[in-house]
Amino acid sequence: MAALELDLFLCRTDNFGVLLHDAASGATASIDAPEERPILETLERRGWRLTHILTTHHHGDHVAANVGLKERFGVTIIGPKGEASKIPGIDRSVGQGDRFDFAGHPVEVIETPGHTAGHICFHFPKDKLLFAADTLFALGCGRLFEGTAETMWQSLSRLMALPDDTAVYFGHEYTLANAHFAVTIDPENAALKARAAEIEETRSDGGFTAPTTIGLEKRTNPFLRAGDAKIRKHLGMERASDAEVFAEIRKRKDNF
Repeated sequence: MAALELDLFLCRTDNFGVLLHDAASGATASIDAPEERPILETLERRGWRLTHILTTHHHGDHVAANVGLKERFGVTIIGPKGEASKIPGIDRSVGQGDRFDFAGHPVEVIETPGHTAGHICFHFPKDKLLFAADTLFALGCGRLFEGTAETMWQSLSRLMALPDDTAVYFGHEYTLANAHFAVTIDPENAALKARAAEIEETRSDGGFTAPTTIGLEKRTNPFLRAGDAKIRKHLGMERASDAEVFAEIRKRKDNF
């Protein structure tokens, strides 16, 4: 199986757009559809024709271009079962454990409620790709708009169970701000300090911080490290549950 081609670009202000292309079949998928113009420009530049939109959740900055792209290309829109009524143009709804095929590449659906009640991620196990949207960011996670800290911790735990070498593409370029916060939670983490310095350089040069990997996030992302003894001691929460520690980290980030 030939590797999927991938193009990463910015939409709106800080949304990531991602196009996946299978050269053999010509199939091309957009992960979410934040804004029509940059998606069309990327399709034209690459000489691809859009066939699918894989929608992760209902927020407007992830579905704004669904209808326009469907009218233009007749795409198939696959989205979360728990939010199907809120996904413009949806053709197929999927939920936890569902599997489908994209141009010969298997796709697994992982439900990750928390940011929204029905948020899903798309995992391409053979390609070692995860499209996490607003559940997991580099050095961060999504705000809890429609779920509890316990729910989000369970969702993140599902993602942490994936292989460490899984490449993670996320929904927003928030990484520099996330790094500034992360070091306040995990100040003794040498790997985090080194990563924060790299991120400063990458962003100052105009580069993107996506993708990351599951393994890198487990080593440096405080939102995935609620069980770490040094973080617990730093927060004065040695006896708390992982979900309680996560909730405190999320609260501090909301107020950072």
